[in-house]
Amino acid sequence: MTEQSKCPFSGGRNQIKSDRIGGGIGTKPMNADWWPKRLPVELLHSPSSKANPYGPDFDYPSEFASLDLAAVKKDITEMLTTSHDFWPADYGNYGPQMVRMAWHAAGTYRVADGRGGSGEGLIRFAPLNSWEDNGNIDKSIRLLEPIKQKYGRKLSWADLIILTGNCALEQMGFKTFGFGGGRLDSWEGDDSTYWGPETEMATQDKRWTGKPGTEDYDLENPLGASRQSLIYVHPEGPFGNMDPISAAQEIRITFSRMAMNDEETVALIAGGHAFGKSHGASPKSHLGPEPNAAELEHQGLGWINSNGTGNAQYTTTNGIEGAWTSNPTRWDNEYLENLFKYEWEQTVSPAGGKAWKPKGGAAADAVPDAHLDGVRHPLMMMTTDIALITDPEYRKICERFVEDSTLLDDAFARAWYKLTHRDMGPKNRLIGPEVPKEELIWQDPVPALDHEVVNEQDIVQLKKDILASGQSISALVSAAWASASTFRKTDFRGGANGARVRLEPMKNWEVNNPKQLASVLETLGKIQSDFNGKQSGNKKISMADLIVLAGCAAVEKAAHDAGVKVSVPFVPGRMDASAEQTDVDNIAVLEPMLDGFRNYRKGKYSVETERMLIDRAQLLDLTAPEMTALVGGLRVLGANYDGSKHGVFTDKVGVLSNDFFTNLLAIDTKWTPADDAKETFEGKDKASGKTKWTATRADLVFGSNPQLRTLSLAYAASDGHELFVKQFVDAWHKVMMLDRFELQHELYKN
Repeated sequence: MTEQSKCPFSGGRNQIKSDRIGGGIGTKPMNADWWPKRLPVELLHSPSSKANPYGPDFDYPSEFASLDLAAVKKDITEMLTTSHDFWPADYGNYGPQMVRMAWHAAGTYRVADGRGGSGEGLIRFAPLNSWEDNGNIDKSIRLLEPIKQKYGRKLSWADLIILTGNCALEQMGFKTFGFGGGRLDSWEGDDSTYWGPETEMATQDKRWTGKPGTEDYDLENPLGASRQSLIYVHPEGPFGNMDPISAAQEIRITFSRMAMNDEETVALIAGGHAFGKSHGASPKSHLGPEPNAAELEHQGLGWINSNGTGNAQYTTTNGIEGAWTSNPTRWDNEYLENLFKYEWEQTVSPAGGKAWKPKGGAAADAVPDAHLDGVRHPLMMMTTDIALITDPEYRKICERFVEDSTLLDDAFARAWYKLTHRDMGPKNRLIGPEVPKEELIWQDPVPALDHEVVNEQDIVQLKKDILASGQSISALVSAAWASASTFRKTDFRGGANGARVRLEPMKNWEVNNPKQLASVLETLGKIQSDFNGKQSGNKKISMADLIVLAGCAAVEKAAHDAGVKVSVPFVPGRMDASAEQTDVDNIAVLEPMLDGFRNYRKGKYSVETERMLIDRAQLLDLTAPEMTALVGGLRVLGANYDGSKHGVFTDKVGVLSNDFFTNLLAIDTKWTPADDAKETFEGKDKASGKTKWTATRADLVFGSNPQLRTLSLAYAASDGHELFVKQFVDAWHKVMMLDRFELQHELYKN
């Protein structure tokens, strides 16, 4: 072999030359660039635990509980009035900008899928840290670094950010409703959340349907913000048109998408704008790129301003300049008083931001400059502020708050608490001495356990009674799945505890097959009444426990009928919520629009069914093997919402066989679309042309996607049946237990 002809991978002269170094480092192309419709199964395995330096055994709730919270708050309060040259404090107080930081960290929450919010401190990472609406929040976070360094693993970034917002409000004279800790940090950015269809920052022409001001004007689900890179709405009004009526319409839509009613919306805006100022003192042409595009030497800071000192009186963030009140670092009702006191006319800031000022030069010197002694400015309002006194319903609320400022005190305290804790889930997940005693309806309250739970002997007898009740395996499995699978790991809502599946609105959701569900609940109600009536002492079984136990008994029987002896775990201790503890509107957002586990699809969507299956699995905190096992098992158990045969690739319905996988992968079956939309399919025998099976996209994806097909092959293999049953049972138990927070940590018991 000549020197020239040596293998290039061995270092010969013919090796391919490139400026790139390394096998895993580069930009494009990636798989997602080559095949943009590729199913992102890997999202089920993110974020990676390998990113966490504290390791898998890190017990953050215990670490936080050991903190001296009063000492932490003292350090934060001292920081608020210690100004730094790199970013001088407006009016000598960082309080207002810390309120904004906490608000924007929490304000990404949306009710449709529970994503967003403050729970993991994601505002530190892409894309949130570089959104236009989060301009200069990187400076707020940088100011907190010494405190984070001091307390280390005992205080997460997510908790520190929200706690700092509370401390800022208290330091400026406001009495907060409370604070609960326990937010566990993410150590990497979020690549799974859908933030909108736009491919460029700060565009808003793709997520709305209809025209502003019309009844059909609406925002794409599950989005909450009116525009890419905003938290809520554009302060200048829709499309920057300064129309208060249209702005009010967008405010109502976006705030409702983020779990706020009209009163809470007004309270948040009025309370938040009682503090601080907006920044537009310098033309935006002087601003450098956002943090994710900043130069290495800027060390993670973005929006470097080349005008003057680049900060203080030269600061530009959203481009609107001015303050809402004459005392921007003290809590009062002046914001609302000013809204009603003056007539307002349009004005433009040095950065080009469009806003409003009092007409005729009124209140021209009402506001002191944030940095320069002896300099004063007029009051400022945004179009979204003027909207509050233009919209009739918002105006009524504003009038009540102006007449009695104590109403605003209470409303803002509660709304702020909801904003910053909405994604934390039930009250028992909150830790620390400042957790309010009051349990609020949006926390989906469930009564505390008040009885002795069933023992092993009771469980054996109850299983016999359930299986002898005449209810089918399919019906029992479906009822338990309907109860437990409402859980969302994004905001810790839903789940089997509380048995809200027996209450409105859940009991009548189409996906839950209401007629069949009602029959199962009636049967279980009789079993419960009979069992509880025979007990002496305080032993009982709740409907919440009995529904889950019925599903477990059915799965166990189905596995035994398939020739696999297995014990399906059951852990009692759930309680039943009452109708009075259930906010119908609050629960309604948990209704799945698509549940691939039950072959359910409500309406038409631009997103493929299989992608929505991945989304649903991610909300349930499932891995790809767990999702695959559950779908294959639920199909042969006959758990389709409407009793259809789609994906039921077996002639032994109710038996936990691996038939779904063996028949899906059969080489003698040819699949063809059964409708123009390619939502349903027919599987025909290649030799005879006879239809053997029907399926949906949520079925065939387990044969079409390479990663899912590999899993299906593992379960279809000659030695795969017992593996499948075991993994189905493990995944089933996981879903049944997702909301048992009191078992996940000792601190969650109270």
